[in-house]
Amino acid sequence: MKAKILTAIAACGVLLMTNVAEAKPLSRIIAEMGLSPADFEVVNAASNALLTSGTPSVGQKQSWKNDDTGSKGTIRVRNVQGSCVSLQHVIQPDGGDQSREIRTRRCNDGNGNWILTP
Repeated sequence: MKAKILTAIAACGVLLMTNVAEAKPLSRIIAEMGLSPADFEVVNAASNALLTSGTPSVGQKQSWKNDDTGSKGTIRVRNVQGSCVSLQHVIQPDGGDQSREIRTRRCNDGNGNWILTP
C-alpha cells in the first residue's frame, strides 16, 4: 500500500523546493538525495507523527532514522498558515556526514490527513 502511495505522489508530479531555485518531481528529489523508497517511508511516518501529535507549531521537531540504510534526519515546522504547514527536512542519506535540505508543504484535508501539496 505504501509503495502505491509513493508511486501516486510521484506520478502526480508533486513539486518540492530544493536549495536550487527550480521545482522538481518528488521521485527525482528522492533519487538525487540518495534516499531509498524505504527511507521515504520512514520520513513520511516521521512527518505524520510530527503533524498528528497535536496542533503543529513553528519550531517543533521530529527526528528519524532508517536502521536498515543508515539514513537519518530531522523535520522541523517552519511555518503554519491556516490548515497548511511548511516543513524543513535536513537529511543525511546512508548515514553520511553531509546533510541536505528540502522543504515540503502539507495541508490537512479536514479529516485528519496531512496531504503533501505543491
